[in-house]
Amino acid sequence: MTDRATPPDPTRAGGWRTLLPWLGLAAAVGVVAWAFWWPGHSGEEVFPRAPRNASDREVPPLHGLWEPKWWGPGTAPAVLLALLAWRYAARVADRFPWRTLLLASYAVGLGWLFSLALVDGSEGLTRQLGNPYEYLVTAREVTDVPALLDTWRERMPLHSDGAFPTHVAGHPPAALLFFVGLVRVGLGGDLAAGVVVTLLAASTAPAVMVAVRALGAEGTARRAAPFLVLAPTAVFAAVSGDAVFAALGAWGIACLALGATRTRRGPALAWSALAGLLLGTVVMMSYGLPLLGVVAVAVLLAARSWLPLPVAAATALVVVLGFAAAGWAWWDYYPVLVDRYEEGIAKDRPEEYWRWANLALLVLSAGPLVGAGVGQLLATTRAGLVRNRGPVLLAAAGVLMVAAADASGMSKAEVERIWLPFMPWLLVACAVLPERWRRWGLALQLLTALVVQHLFYTVW
Repeated sequence: MTDRATPPDPTRAGGWRTLLPWLGLAAAVGVVAWAFWWPGHSGEEVFPRAPRNASDREVPPLHGLWEPKWWGPGTAPAVLLALLAWRYAARVADRFPWRTLLLASYAVGLGWLFSLALVDGSEGLTRQLGNPYEYLVTAREVTDVPALLDTWRERMPLHSDGAFPTHVAGHPPAALLFFVGLVRVGLGGDLAAGVVVTLLAASTAPAVMVAVRALGAEGTARRAAPFLVLAPTAVFAAVSGDAVFAALGAWGIACLALGATRTRRGPALAWSALAGLLLGTVVMMSYGLPLLGVVAVAVLLAARSWLPLPVAAATALVVVLGFAAAGWAWWDYYPVLVDRYEEGIAKDRPEEYWRWANLALLVLSAGPLVGAGVGQLLATTRAGLVRNRGPVLLAAAGVLMVAAADASGMSKAEVERIWLPFMPWLLVACAVLPERWRRWGLALQLLTALVVQHLFYTVW
């Protein structure tokens, strides 16, 4: 089933439903305002940054600092790109041939990522990956991968000899091995690795578009394109390892959608196998990304096909069991991760604050329009106006993943980057908003990105 070019409007089905997107938007803005207001007015210490990085310029809930900058090398191109996008993005998304649209989406997304990062100059592309608490510094020291895996458990505790830095200890080994691979091929410099990471990050939006279209919703994919490509997530995605996880996960889901909707068994099995390999790899990059299984189930439900499930599951297991055979079993190391997590700053972060502040960070990163999109999704579904359930299920999966991650207690602070793999699926909900929201909603998203980038030192 294909969807039409214009989304259904629940106005015709009941006036009260028109309030839901507005209530969603108000809730999104409200939770951000509260999260910034509470620490300063309650006197409660919420520890957005580790004590070693403490500063009087902290701005909880952000893992960043108050650092207004009115101009930087990337400001002019970022503003110009925002203005052009506000004026022409919807028209381009509607009219370009599909393959041209995908290429244009990648190019524009790449420009958006680079221009925002370069507001801080070249440091915007190098400072984080060059941080000793990140992956790259450790990756340069790796000379023996089997030995690395053999000693992994001993190096996970915070105060052990040769303890891994925070990000390495907090992820399965495929995250570090990605950067080890960059070092081995001569791309291990701060800038070179930053460019590679950003090149991959820009492919996330086209991957989500491919998945949505594969489920028979090309119109929704086109409407979603500007919101996916130009989301405020770009502020936190450039040179973030989590943006790599988001890209690989999105392409894994796209391959699954292609496999679930192919009419010929050969291509269906091939796409499903590739989906499993990508998703299995992502699971070995981040402990939280088995949650992408929620999106995978949504894809299969939308496609009404379970054929890809055994193939994708089997190939994903090949990756996971391959690491286990090499001495690194995911299920053995997760309990060790929990111990390391509770050893660190997480034990001091009050859960009653961060359970809500996490959602504020989600809004800052994905943009406040996600609140309106979720509200509109609920209104449209309740009104019985859904013409294609694929986008609805994908966006609902995004909501469920965020809810599960938040409830786990393993994501307190820093989710502006940690939840990057979940955010594109939430942004699909923005495509369901009525036409009158389309241009000013995009303007709100663009403005959010520019304001956050120019007012804060966001680390990523």
